[in-house]
Amino acid sequence: MRVTNPEKVFFPARGTTKFDLVPYFVAVGEATLRGVDRRPMVLKRYVNGAAEEPFFQKRAPSGRPDWVTTARIRFPSGRHADMVVCDEVAAIAWAANLGCLDLNPWPVRADDVDHPDELRVDLDPTPEVIWDDVRRVALVVRDVFDDLGYRSFPKPSGSRGIHIYVRIEPRWEFDEVRRAALALGREVERCAPELATTTWWKEQRHGVFVDYNENARDRTVASAYSVRALPDARVSTPREWSEVPRVDLAKFTIDTVPARLKKRGDAAAEIDAVAHPLEPLFALAAEQEEAGAGEAPYPPHFPKAEGEPPRVQPSRRRKSGGG
Repeated sequence: MRVTNPEKVFFPARGTTKFDLVPYFVAVGEATLRGVDRRPMVLKRYVNGAAEEPFFQKRAPSGRPDWVTTARIRFPSGRHADMVVCDEVAAIAWAANLGCLDLNPWPVRADDVDHPDELRVDLDPTPEVIWDDVRRVALVVRDVFDDLGYRSFPKPSGSRGIHIYVRIEPRWEFDEVRRAALALGREVERCAPELATTTWWKEQRHGVFVDYNENARDRTVASAYSVRALPDARVSTPREWSEVPRVDLAKFTIDTVPARLKKRGDAAAEIDAVAHPLEPLFALAAEQEEAGAGEAPYPPHFPKAEGEPPRVQPSRRRKSGGG
């Protein structure tokens, strides 16, 4: 594959060019593939480098190589599109050549795009939260998963949060997986009310938001070994749970991660070893719902769900006199 405009600078503060970026993805390609293999992917393209805003390309480019495959997916609106599927390292390098610093796959496989095989926990800190609190909430998530019999895999986002993954049996649709994620988030909130929240509206949040909506259809997060658009070109790198209490985000960049991977291997190497059923989380959801916990808000562009509360900020509801 030919790298176009190899001299283009993607990280000005360190002088990192596209010709540095593409070989990085080749070096970590096999481990990166574990997170994106056979998954429809949104192309998040930083065509002018990490310092500029990206644009999101959901439909596969018409001029792609014939070895870059696609999968047809359905959006919440009901419309369809053919999305890129990276099922080999060369396809990842091709995406990097398009300016994709972080890779954003759906939690489904190309042969069954309506039944996720991955439950994702996205810990999103509010602005005042310190990094140590994010790590503390991640450990609570681990404990809840352990109690329910799930094996989970942590990955700092490379920005301010932490992603936690669980492979699940692909038997449930997106709304059901989201319900399981919401139950998980509410249990974490119950265990650490001073640190964690599932409150959707930012004006009411505190601490670390457990973003259950990342499991809704058409929502994605940066996958393992993605490069984040920060000045130091840091990488979203899977870690062992034993590393989480002391993890330092700044130590993992495109310069250091290939050597770590070669020396220590991929911390998520066994993620595909077992796929868990969702019944334990459904049982937890039923308990919460019986106790009065109702539906939680979806993102704005989703169809209204049965029992969903008003999609209006609470402060605006009060001003307008709404309930």
